[in-house]
Amino acid sequence: MEKEEKKFVNKAEEEEMEIYGYELCRWKLVLVTVGVICSGGFLLLLLYWMPQWRVKATCKKTTLKDCEVVLLRTTDEFKIWFCAKVRVMPSLGASPLQNPDPVVHKVSNGHTVHFCESAAEENKNYLKKYLPVSRAIRYFTHHSVKYFWNDSAQSFDVVRGLDDSTFCSSIHNEHSRGLTKEMHDYRKMFFGINEIAVKVPSIFKLLIKEVLNPFYIFQLFSVILWITDEYHYYALAIVIMSVISIVSSLYTVRKQYVMLHDMVAAHSIVRVSVCRRNQEIEEILSTDLVPGDIMLIPSNGTIMPCDAVLLSGTCIVNESMLTGESVPVTKINLPNPSEYPKATGDEIYSPEAHKRHTLFCGTNVIQTRFYTGELVKALVVRTGFNTAKGQLVRSILYPKPTDFKLYRDAYWFLLSLVVVAGIGFIYTIVNSILNEVSHTIIIESLDIITITVPPALPAAMTAGIVYAQRRLKKIGIFCISPQRINICGQLNLVCFDKTGTLTEDGLDLWGIQRVENARFLLPEERACSESLLKSEFIACMATCHSLTKIGGVLSGDPLDLKMFEAIGWILEEATEEETALHNRIMPTVVRPSKQLFPESKQATNQEMVGTLKTTYEIGIVRQFPFSSVLQRMCVIARILGEKRMDAYMKGAPEVIASLCKQETVPVDFESVLEEYTKQGFRVIALAHRKLESKLTWHKVQTINRDAIESNMDFMGLIIMQNKLKQETPAVLEDLHKANIRSVMVTGDNMLTAISVARDCGMILPQDKVIIAEALPPKDGQAARINWHYADTLARCTSSSPAINSEDIPVKLVHESLEDLQMTKYHFAMNGKSFAVILEHFQDLVPKLVLHGTVFARMAPDQKTQLVEALQNVDYYVGMCGDGANDCGALKRAHGGISLSELEASVASPFTSRTPSISCVPKLIREGRAALITSFCVFKFMALYSIIQYISVTLLYSILSNLGDHQFLFIDLAIILVVVFTMSLNPAWKELVARRPPSGLISGPLLCSVLSQIIICLVFQTFGFLWVKQHLKCLCCSACNVLDASNISSAHYGNETLDDEHNIKNYENTTLFFISSFQYLIVAIVFSKGKPFRQPCYKNLLFVTSVVVLYVFLFFIMLHPSELINMYCIVAFILLYGYSDFTIWSLLQEAVDRLGVCFLSSLFGYREKAPKAKYMHLAQELLVDPEWPPKPRTTTEAKAPSQENGSYQIITLT
Repeated sequence: MEKEEKKFVNKAEEEEMEIYGYELCRWKLVLVTVGVICSGGFLLLLLYWMPQWRVKATCKKTTLKDCEVVLLRTTDEFKIWFCAKVRVMPSLGASPLQNPDPVVHKVSNGHTVHFCESAAEENKNYLKKYLPVSRAIRYFTHHSVKYFWNDSAQSFDVVRGLDDSTFCSSIHNEHSRGLTKEMHDYRKMFFGINEIAVKVPSIFKLLIKEVLNPFYIFQLFSVILWITDEYHYYALAIVIMSVISIVSSLYTVRKQYVMLHDMVAAHSIVRVSVCRRNQEIEEILSTDLVPGDIMLIPSNGTIMPCDAVLLSGTCIVNESMLTGESVPVTKINLPNPSEYPKATGDEIYSPEAHKRHTLFCGTNVIQTRFYTGELVKALVVRTGFNTAKGQLVRSILYPKPTDFKLYRDAYWFLLSLVVVAGIGFIYTIVNSILNEVSHTIIIESLDIITITVPPALPAAMTAGIVYAQRRLKKIGIFCISPQRINICGQLNLVCFDKTGTLTEDGLDLWGIQRVENARFLLPEERACSESLLKSEFIACMATCHSLTKIGGVLSGDPLDLKMFEAIGWILEEATEEETALHNRIMPTVVRPSKQLFPESKQATNQEMVGTLKTTYEIGIVRQFPFSSVLQRMCVIARILGEKRMDAYMKGAPEVIASLCKQETVPVDFESVLEEYTKQGFRVIALAHRKLESKLTWHKVQTINRDAIESNMDFMGLIIMQNKLKQETPAVLEDLHKANIRSVMVTGDNMLTAISVARDCGMILPQDKVIIAEALPPKDGQAARINWHYADTLARCTSSSPAINSEDIPVKLVHESLEDLQMTKYHFAMNGKSFAVILEHFQDLVPKLVLHGTVFARMAPDQKTQLVEALQNVDYYVGMCGDGANDCGALKRAHGGISLSELEASVASPFTSRTPSISCVPKLIREGRAALITSFCVFKFMALYSIIQYISVTLLYSILSNLGDHQFLFIDLAIILVVVFTMSLNPAWKELVARRPPSGLISGPLLCSVLSQIIICLVFQTFGFLWVKQHLKCLCCSACNVLDASNISSAHYGNETLDDEHNIKNYENTTLFFISSFQYLIVAIVFSKGKPFRQPCYKNLLFVTSVVVLYVFLFFIMLHPSELINMYCIVAFILLYGYSDFTIWSLLQEAVDRLGVCFLSSLFGYREKAPKAKYMHLAQELLVDPEWPPKPRTTTEAKAPSQENGSYQIITLT
């Protein structure tokens, strides 16, 4: 068979996987069955742990078209394998969005075909009964998503709803009529039940899954071995530990499942009304919805059970479930391109691109607005796990593995312990054969494995993380991914959102600056003056917003609220009786409050005021909501009594100015705007346009916004003040001192962001800011980047003298590689430039993100792309945002910290109860403490296993071993107590400039562990040989009176008659005390404090435990003995303890202080190049004469055909 071409599912997507087809092979299955029986079930366990082995061992490879089982492998760095069984479903069509075969409608006996909702087998039997022929559709399910066979692509594909390749015109013209009952049943076979099913596994199922973990299988093997060897107490202790661990794990896992199930299940099943193709209204359960159904949105609101696009009417929606923003959002109906000939053209519908028209699953529709007598209709486009909420739940149910060097190194270290155990295994077998001991050879050989690989290692490693999680909870930081705490200890860059994160949530109106006759007037502090009452400027402020009344309270975007409150107007939702005045539509009405009129006039002419109050009202006829992509919003309004309507628009000044008539925009617009943004103000521009009189109310409801948002008259600026939070500068200064970079990622204006960055200390006063203005290819010209200084941006286009060479940023050479951050210059760019650079200047991306500090006007997906770009140069990236539009970046970052406690925080590993960035250094400190604790515990457990391994190996040489009670005392009284108390050290009180190591395989750590192993080996061997020699001397002196032929070091007063296993001897006693002291000394030496944790002497439980254990050991060691020579052994052990502790402490201190430098000077190593890409790149840029780009230069992209790079630098004159 020819080699089949490699196939993929989810090609070029985040969940891309390779796919291979297999079919069951009977002879392989027989061989595996025999192997399982012969191995006592171990082969079955191995195949359970390794799905790729299981499939390859029982199946043979075949084409995807004929396969019975598919093998999947992720294409990311983890290369994880999955397998799934291919199932067959009878169907009358190949695609759910195509019409089925005509036979679906009626059959010969007059029965109407209805498909079952449940298993495919029932449908198959039903079709066999009525239909002679039906098509078999093959599919498999992976991570709650169904993949159906696609004949044209010869692969499996996800069946998507109407969100894929459906044009907006098609949604209105073809899909707006609804589905017939038969078509609904046909589609339901493909899409299944509309539910996000988070099944809570039974306790028995969870128990089986937990018990089959390799760790517990190894423990079971150890317990059986110890019971066979009559180590009953220790075996019982391990069983109790395992039971407690399993019960605790089951409780935690089940609790998380229940919490997620309750969150998803809340209001997930409701009764909804759908409109069928024959205009009949049918009430069904939300679980029966399929893409293509027309759902009627009730006027009193509902929880959306699916993703749907709004066809008619307007909805007020709370999207906090998905965005983290509790501000109500206005959703308007999707415009029909075919109804407006002057529209820009038809486009493919996308829930992300058309989110202002899309109602997402899980969001709360608060209320609806519609034409009188008409219904608010929405077309179902996605159901189940394909919805936005379903994808969020899937990311929680099936998270990507955490890739951290510590865990990778831990596996390698365990593998090395297994190798050591193998050496001991062989040694024990050889030693037993040489000494002709056959009855215990297998047990003792296997026992050495359980000693070398400690069963308590996983529990010990998680102790520090659990304690850190509890400490974080006490300071108001909640964690749903505990393994991320260790990774947070490595963070060296943190991205911050601006508004609500670095600055206050609320905005204050600083003033307005109107434009008359294309000239700016003087700034005005108050906008509610009598002279401006009927001005178009105030009318724009009164109408151009998305505010609504919910429960009688004005709600909406904070900026809109501040703007509306500043003019002192009143907003009223129109009643049914008032709609007659507005041509059957239900508009929102705004009018001035009576307090705006002078009291004198009210007193002298109440009638005139009453007339004015009732006549001057503005009705908001149509609203185009704010779009972060377009950076503007627009409304169509009509003053009561006026025939013509008005269009009002507000948004980013640069965008608004570009949509206005150039003769209405002041000449000094750019300089005035720059002056405000440099001072850190948030500036909003307003524009107005009188619409044509031929535009009727109904035409306005279907008009395209592009036809309205052009040829506007520029009206002026609103200047809003956004103050820094009090703690922001101090927190950023702490991060700067700790060599942790700070980056601002915001949707605000670039110059405003740069000003805020300077104010908060992210950019120092003496630092230069270089703005990268990237332009896409246009009119045959290649893409290019224009470089400007922020301070000279306004002057760069005019003739100005050459810039002094002293103004060019200076590169600083730092002593430490970690400090290779060129703090003398920073890059700033907006979202459009970032997109162009990603597409046309990929080679420049690492250089720009290395020094990029301000990223303005960034869309939500661009924030995620920035985090990925930073991670690609080996930064450990943290992301701190308020939850609004930051969810993607929060999920992608190594440590995402949400300042919002809403449901969207389930996507973020950490959530802070206090909406302040002060949580960032706290989290990093706790992460560093947890990371160092993990290192200390791992080193301690490794030394514990090696110490015990050395003791047992030495005792095996004289056919002895440690006793059951000795093992029990060491493992329970010493090891577990020490491990769980040494992990209690809290974090150090401040961040320091250096980070803890990220992996176990590093010079200082390996030197520390290996040196301690050598010391252990030397002292135990010396003690063992010294005692043996001492007893040999006693034997020789006894030869004068005794027959020495039956006397040996193992028998002279060294055993009792009932000591069957030769445990009670001096060698055993000596090694027991030496090893016990070594455990405690290792714990003290490895229990590191400053600079990442508090000193160990402040850990009272640890100090108490060590002191009690020392006292107890001395007590049992100094207890009166009948044999005089025991005092010699005691003296030796005391001398050993003092010298051992001294040597270990000095050596550990030397390793900590000298570290890599000590090893380099000792072995003559040369300093290696930095491993992190960003540090290596920083070194290269230090000697690059062309970097940073000089002011007034342009970097131009080369044509794709040219080689040797993708860009060239051209100096403009």
